[in-house]
Amino acid sequence: MKWTTRIIQSLLAASYVLFGFLKLSANPIQVAVFTQTYGYSLGFMYVIGAIELLAGIGLIIGFLKPRIAFFSSGTIAIIMAGAMMNHLKSGQGMGVAIMPLILLLLALVVLLGRSKRI
Repeated sequence: MKWTTRIIQSLLAASYVLFGFLKLSANPIQVAVFTQTYGYSLGFMYVIGAIELLAGIGLIIGFLKPRIAFFSSGTIAIIMAGAMMNHLKSGQGMGVAIMPLILLLLALVVLLGRSKRI
């Protein structure tokens, strides 16, 4: 379980550093999705991007400090629960909401794996 948790943590860290960077760099696709599809402001997109970037960095630091990985994966789980609900609320269906659900479950695996080492 130890190596499984580390591999999942590595994948989540790389993903969330990238996701956060895409939002903070105002990627045109991200801007269109946040403003037109969901009706959110650019400021909200930047806040979510900053949280995702910091959570990804926290997962990287979490290899040395398990407590930081615990809180970072918990943050990711909360954000992905909100993302999943947002996709469903906007009428996109479960086909689009499945990716946040998978990331939510992976974050919970890291959260439970790191809770034993705090």
